[in-house]
Amino acid sequence: MSSSRCSYRDGVLQVEKASLPVLAQHFGTPLYVYSRRAITEAWQGFARPLAGTPHLACYAVKANSTLAILQLLAQLGAGFDIVSVGELQRVLRAGGDPRRIVFSGVGKRTDELLRALDAGIHCFNVESETELLRLNELTLARGTRAAVALRINPDVESGTHPHVATGHGAAKFGIDPARAEAVALNMGKFPGICLTGLACHVGSQLVQAAPWRAAAKRLAQLADRLAAQGITLAHLDFGGGFPVRYHDESLPDTGALLKEFRTLAEARGLGMLIEPGRAIVAGAGVLLTRVEYVKPTPHGRFVIVDAGMTELIRPALYDAWHEIRAVISRTEAKAEWCDVVGPVCESADFFARDRRLAVQAGDLLAVMDAGAYGFSMSSNYNSRPRAAEVLVDGEHVTLIRRRETLDDLMALEELLPE
Repeated sequence: MSSSRCSYRDGVLQVEKASLPVLAQHFGTPLYVYSRRAITEAWQGFARPLAGTPHLACYAVKANSTLAILQLLAQLGAGFDIVSVGELQRVLRAGGDPRRIVFSGVGKRTDELLRALDAGIHCFNVESETELLRLNELTLARGTRAAVALRINPDVESGTHPHVATGHGAAKFGIDPARAEAVALNMGKFPGICLTGLACHVGSQLVQAAPWRAAAKRLAQLADRLAAQGITLAHLDFGGGFPVRYHDESLPDTGALLKEFRTLAEARGLGMLIEPGRAIVAGAGVLLTRVEYVKPTPHGRFVIVDAGMTELIRPALYDAWHEIRAVISRTEAKAEWCDVVGPVCESADFFARDRRLAVQAGDLLAVMDAGAYGFSMSSNYNSRPRAAEVLVDGEHVTLIRRRETLDDLMALEELLPE
């Protein structure tokens, strides 16, 4: 989180003007704490460079789909990039404009396509010919047309974690550019479809500019080939993947990249779309957790906390690095090497390995930069109720999701009849 939004005051960590120990006392732990100002500033960092050109900045809902956060972004003028009917419903419930929604994803079901058609979304990012055929049949049956962008697979190595690399040739995402060109030239076969754009997405947390530039260039070149054959588009969608600094990553200049994308689109008289997610919310969130036990062993020291991979799976799934801070600074205590781990019965349940921390049982820890792919990927594994979430605005704190109860865990289940 930005140091201006999360800082120590008299040795106590706070988010904006809210003391984390006070929040823990009032709402319990584990607890997700978000800064409204950090979200707003991150959003404006994308909106400002695009002012004055036709564009749509669509927040990637999968990064954090909590209703209040979607509501805040809708109020800021965001569009939304969705990948399921559930995300569509969340955006609509939060007051998002369906005309500012793009629907991505490789496996859109028929019911999802129909719901999105009913809602009147801006565009479907189509990822295969079979999806195009299905959407065409649905629109013809309804006597309507659907706006579509063909998502191409640019066959670009992104250098990011393999689990979040989406633009290489072996990935399940997108259409080969040559095949996409052939599909575009035969759009007459799809009278229920209006081809309005081309899209791509290379991967998440891209820390090098070269993959973006290569993918954007291939997108623009395909647009040029189509234009030369009389096919007029409305936009280019350059996707997302904009990174944040979790540790010591050297990040590309996002503003410079946006300028390059804007130049490519404007040179062709086209509008542009981008789909930032992580970069909007990651740095705005802290996962607050309490130390249950400190366990010294012959092989190391374990700091066992009440949050786990059920709350934040990124370290277990991606070996992701998150800074961990003691909420109350113990300058007089000796910092010792330790692993910070959770209570879940999996060896992969850890937050950090080999960190120096001065903590004892009962202390609070803050897992930093946890606003993206934290709660949205959380689970009830080990029958653990999911955490509460709060949004901080200066001194004002709003509970935006109550903590799940044990009854909530079983609310959808039925016992066998006697």
